Amino acid sequence: MPVFERYLSVWVALAIVVGLALGQVAPALISTLASLEYGSVNFVIAVLIWFMVYPMMVSVDFSALARVHERPKGIVITLIVNWLIKPFTMAALGVLFFDWIFAPLIEPGTSGQYIAGMILLGAAPCTAMVFVWAQLTKGDPNYTLAQVSLNDAIMVFAYAPIVALLLGVTDITVPWETLVLSVVLYIVIPLTAGILTRVYMTQKATSAADVPAKVSAFTAKVKPLSIVGLLVTVALLFGFQGDIMLNNPLIIALIAIPLLIQSYGMFAVAYWSAKAWRVPHNVAAPCALIGTSNFFEMAVAVAIGLFGLNSIAALVTVVGVLVEVPVMLSLVWFANRTRHWFP
Repeated sequence: MPVFERYLSVWVALAIVVGLALGQVAPALISTLASLEYGSVNFVIAVLIWFMVYPMMVSVDFSALARVHERPKGIVITLIVNWLIKPFTMAALGVLFFDWIFAPLIEPGTSGQYIAGMILLGAAPCTAMVFVWAQLTKGDPNYTLAQVSLNDAIMVFAYAPIVALLLGVTDITVPWETLVLSVVLYIVIPLTAGILTRVYMTQKATSAADVPAKVSAFTAKVKPLSIVGLLVTVALLFGFQGDIMLNNPLIIALIAIPLLIQSYGMFAVAYWSAKAWRVPHNVAAPCALIGTSNFFEMAVAVAIGLFGLNSIAALVTVVGVLVEVPVMLSLVWFANRTRHWFP
């Protein structure tokens, strides 16, 4: 592994520091970048995610994608974790910590909004960044695309009913502009670019057997762009939310604790289920990682719509963004170190 990738966790830590510093030193610049959004989707972040997602999209082989149903175990695990376990454990952790353990440390009467923010996060599986985590664990790109697409389709129908059930309210409005725009920006556009690139390589290849080697060589060349995109994304996310972290360190820590338990717990359930079921590592890793990460654009948009921009529920979803990247990188590290556990 190249030195730059080997010390990725160090560069991420530096990116966090740079982001927090930029938020204090150049607040006008950060505000301008943060304002370039629609439906809670920031276009600067979207471009950076393109850089991260594009190499995996080039690796998608549509002839293999048509056969992804022949290996259903990963799909079964991710569907059970994402839709039958994750939203309910997140709600249970919210009640446990904010109605009981942390009750003396928060303002009276606010526990409901903390719990609501956690529910909004837990009911939305990740769409874009899971492609990055899968790529860093050498996950099967065809399986990863299939599982993300299936979860997005289910989210259209299941997100609002699950959130309504757990929150005890019925006036949940799904932010369709956020959902549709995110799918277009994070899946359709990079996938189209990947397909066109692969078609071009196929036309230039001397034989069909030569295509995989050309794809591997190309993705190796563009992978540094993917890593740089990740680091800049981290810096901007922490720059956008730096004031929240610096002004409310105790509240941030209180919110982060149950989110950390949820993240590592969901990964453990999915990863060990895949290990027990003898799922190959290139399917087991992305299968577990999608159940761990969250579609934070959706959660933030719904929290703002239901409770307001400055609500505690919205703050919880933002903290979910800040917690996710370091947690996911630690799980990528763990998945790569335990590859030998799997067939």
